[in-house]
Amino acid sequence: MTVDGVCVTRMMLHMAFFLAYRHTSCVVAAAVLLTVTAVPAAAAPGAGVRSQDPGTTLLPPLPVRLGDGRPCTGASRTTATGTVWSQTTLGLSAAQRVTRGAGVTVAVVDTGVSPDVPALAGRVTAAAGAGDDCVGHGTFAAGLIAAAERKGSGVVGVAPEADVLALRGTDDRGVPDATLVADAIRTAADSGAQVVYVGHTLRTGREELTDAVAHAAGRGALVVAPAAPDAVPDEELGPEGERPTGPYWPAAAPGALAVVDFGAGGTRQESAPPAWQPDLAAPGSGMVSVGPRGAGHYIGSGASLAAAEVAGAAALVRARQPALSGAAVRRRLLETAYPADPPRLDPTAALTLVRDPDDRGARSAGAPPARLPAAADPTPRHRALAAAGAVTGLVLLMGWAAVVIPRGRARGWLPPGRRTGRAAPPS
Repeated sequence: MTVDGVCVTRMMLHMAFFLAYRHTSCVVAAAVLLTVTAVPAAAAPGAGVRSQDPGTTLLPPLPVRLGDGRPCTGASRTTATGTVWSQTTLGLSAAQRVTRGAGVTVAVVDTGVSPDVPALAGRVTAAAGAGDDCVGHGTFAAGLIAAAERKGSGVVGVAPEADVLALRGTDDRGVPDATLVADAIRTAADSGAQVVYVGHTLRTGREELTDAVAHAAGRGALVVAPAAPDAVPDEELGPEGERPTGPYWPAAAPGALAVVDFGAGGTRQESAPPAWQPDLAAPGSGMVSVGPRGAGHYIGSGASLAAAEVAGAAALVRARQPALSGAAVRRRLLETAYPADPPRLDPTAALTLVRDPDDRGARSAGAPPARLPAAADPTPRHRALAAAGAVTGLVLLMGWAAVVIPRGRARGWLPPGRRTGRAAPPS
């Protein structure tokens, strides 16, 4: 290679590395800025929502189960007035400009749902005594799915105009039962619910729960369930205190949508129980919702709460495209999720971007563009941008060399070393 070629090649490589480094630094700096300004620190169970949110104070923790003799969960005396981090992360304001879930029924198979909670008033139908929620978990989940805005509160559900069908899947202490859950899933599908949320995990009942999920799919309903328990009772721990790893039902059944949680920092809490083969991730740590009585709020964490967020998003998709089957809704949520491991829920993209074979051309004109979750991992996108910057720099430099070097030779230009007969110094 000539001296001209060596110098140009080295200069091109240095410039390419400079451009890649400069572009990557800018993108990383922007990512850090966005993380600091848009993504709050994860709230621990029992802690308050973000202290920087105006008007928020410490909230009582939501119980998962009640021990024998423990009284029913009462009304919270605290109302969260600031916007909860999960609402910002999911871009709910953009999604809810497309649809708010009106006309869709979400079945909540859990501890029950209190129909008198102000944020759910007039939209809860309770079957077989499920209107009495002693624990509060089912009402909390229903609020994540469908709570309406109220004056003085910053908390809103994913689908605030959806209807709720309450069905019991546990006893009055919050202990789930496979037969209760299976029967409730079937009843929900037969009653016309388009989305069936199950709030607990079970390590038994594989056959009956698999059949129930298949029955729901045959009726066009999508079953959404947690891929991990919110907490592991002492009686389910191993001899050395080991926590079970699954599988968990009905999430593991074919056709169900298995969901795991992540926090405001983009990761799960270290103490979270292991998940079993989740399909999708959604906000589930430091979640704020309504209690079983009154207008106040509780705070909780767990995969069951992430599943409630996904059930709300499924309700939005069903409201947007009522003709979609449960399987098509499941596919849409997965195909439009932000790429991560597991993929992360993106409600606005699910409403506006995908065209399934059975709903081709369904997107209407003027629909808002998709919004990526703030807590999603941006690293792959940044690497791609950095690589694109490096390639662009190389192309520009090669074009410059192709023009400048021939002209320099035509005018008798030589590098300094060639003019004196000495070898050029190393570049």
